[in-house]
Amino acid sequence: MLVVISAPSGAGKTTICRGLLKRHDNIRMSISATTRPKAKGEREGRDYFFMKNEEFETKLEQGWFVEWARVYGHYYGTPVEQVEKYLAQKKVVLFDIDVQGGRAIKKSYPDAAAIFILPPSLNELKRRLKLRKRDSREEMDKRLALALKEIEMRTKYDYTVVNADVDTTVSQIESILEAESLKTSRNVVTKI
Repeated sequence: MLVVISAPSGAGKTTICRGLLKRHDNIRMSISATTRPKAKGEREGRDYFFMKNEEFETKLEQGWFVEWARVYGHYYGTPVEQVEKYLAQKKVVLFDIDVQGGRAIKKSYPDAAAIFILPPSLNELKRRLKLRKRDSREEMDKRLALALKEIEMRTKYDYTVVNADVDTTVSQIESILEAESLKTSRNVVTKI
């Protein structure tokens, strides 16, 4: 099963994904490639595959990505090979991905469970972005403007969850995954 988690910057999608990974051995994180610089504490192959623009563009031409986007001036993409490897191993593949990428995954894999994470309020989103201390004021303004556009896209997702409390949100997503695993389209009944 593929599970797409999308949210505006600062809504908590990465923290939620980490919570799911801690609780479940059968979930694997899809690791995206990016051309943006490493943030403090990020590691190659754990957080992202870091590439130069030229390398990313070459791999793009070669069909290396199941989806890709240019966000905030940097490329991001999901390697096809990694997704297919995890599916072959019967793992749940988890995507921490923006709205554009989430829609591309749904197009390629219509059975993917797409979950949109909302912040409790725009004021809370602003507060969380400030707490991260990663972005300039100008960058935060860009992220907030994009957040409003992304929130409008939540209707394209299968589920919407408000992240007021990480543990509660992770539990709600676990309930979604349980329901998804029981869908008739995912199970083949051989005996009645």
